[in-house]
Amino acid sequence: MVIFVYYSKSNKNLLQNFIIRFFEKTRESVEFPLAKLYDNDKAGISCFNLFELLKEENRMKKIIALLMACMLILGLVACGSPDTTGTGAAVDTEAAPTEAGATNPAAAAPEGAASDVKIGLICVHDENSGYDAAHIDGLKAACAELGIDFNSQVILKTNIPEDEVCGDMAIELAEAGCGIVFSDSYGHQTYMQQAASEYPDVTYVACTGDMAAVSGLSNLKNMFPYTYESRYVSGVVAGMKLKEMLDAGTITDPYVGYVGAHPYAEVVCGYTAFLLGIQSIVPEAHMDVQYTNSWYDPVAEAEVANALMSRGCVIIGQHADSTGAPSAVQAAKDSGKEVYSVGYNIDMLSVAPTAALTSAQNNWSVLYKAALEKFIAGEEIPTDIAYGSADNAVMISALGASCAPGTQEAVDAAWAGIKDGSLKVFDTATFTCQPSTDGSYQVDADGHVTSAFGLDTNGDWVNDAGEAIVDGAFQESVLRSAPYFSLRIDGITELNNN
Repeated sequence: MVIFVYYSKSNKNLLQNFIIRFFEKTRESVEFPLAKLYDNDKAGISCFNLFELLKEENRMKKIIALLMACMLILGLVACGSPDTTGTGAAVDTEAAPTEAGATNPAAAAPEGAASDVKIGLICVHDENSGYDAAHIDGLKAACAELGIDFNSQVILKTNIPEDEVCGDMAIELAEAGCGIVFSDSYGHQTYMQQAASEYPDVTYVACTGDMAAVSGLSNLKNMFPYTYESRYVSGVVAGMKLKEMLDAGTITDPYVGYVGAHPYAEVVCGYTAFLLGIQSIVPEAHMDVQYTNSWYDPVAEAEVANALMSRGCVIIGQHADSTGAPSAVQAAKDSGKEVYSVGYNIDMLSVAPTAALTSAQNNWSVLYKAALEKFIAGEEIPTDIAYGSADNAVMISALGASCAPGTQEAVDAAWAGIKDGSLKVFDTATFTCQPSTDGSYQVDADGHVTSAFGLDTNGDWVNDAGEAIVDGAFQESVLRSAPYFSLRIDGITELNNN
């Protein structure tokens, strides 16, 4: 049995990719559509030999569903391609698609052709998430500096989950003519890698990812700023407030809480730097961490903040993407508690005017601009793109009115030390660890780390290669851009790492 399906040049690849994914989801062998798909470009038809699939009667429903879906795709394309971004960013429906493995004219990006570049951005949430807003604003700023019109040259895909939907979007953006595609969440990278293998002439940049260097793909890149620097400095701000409260007798226990998203190195690195910044002012400070197991969940973040405050925490930090925690802290402060908040991504003063001290922030425009400049010039983009305070890629937000006197001076001194190298955030003399149970690091008799691996080469979540300790300090984001500091230091208790 042979089915003839008419297609146009604008929907052929979309149809093929759909058919392959259809059989994957229905647990049919992927070999079938790849082996049995015959094209005749001159005739404008594709033929699908369905005889083998009809051997079993119970497969008829699958075939009917496939044909109906194919008809739907063709109908939609015939009616035109609407803007499906949900953000107002323009989608170029006139762009000629490129077949997997074919040369994409936009991807070539001849030198000086900023006006011809087409860019895709995949976001795990939308502008309501501080993290995603920082990415969107960062790309807008980079485009403005480079003479790229964001509204007509950027296709924005928001609320894209960390699953196969991301893969579909990555392919769709390539088909729409994007020469470079960015994604902003760690869980996107597997699907970005798959798309990169199918479209070698499109550059895929997985922000926060860690697989580019080991993928074997020259068109897959990773990008991440030195967030640990701004975390440390925001910790100095918190430490100054803790010291003020201790000196005044307002509190007797420098107890800090932290709302974490996931127990990943990205989060562990950040909250460790935060506590080390605090301990540079109040050495006896200690911290509890509780995870929400979500990057963005305002309700869960507020609940965790409340739980930490109920345990006695007087300052709440966060690596979570909403205003849930700062809002909860402000509500507690309004009720009479002496509690304060240090946020992430965005200035939290609008939701916590008297509770917010500052926020650790990333200036993503620096990284987007660096990648796009290389791309436009036709130069090779580094496999790992990483910048820090020396390039204004990280910072903290304006200090809140509740900050302790002398905080600005302490902040300035910390930034100066980080920039000139005299202050090393992960100086091994400033923290101790319990002996390793997995061989990923070594400690001396006093618990100071003397050697530590920075890379996981076999996917078991245990670092097993790449020496990270250099000159008595853990070198973060040097072996790759994404954080790999996963040491659990003394003074921090994870309440629910399971």
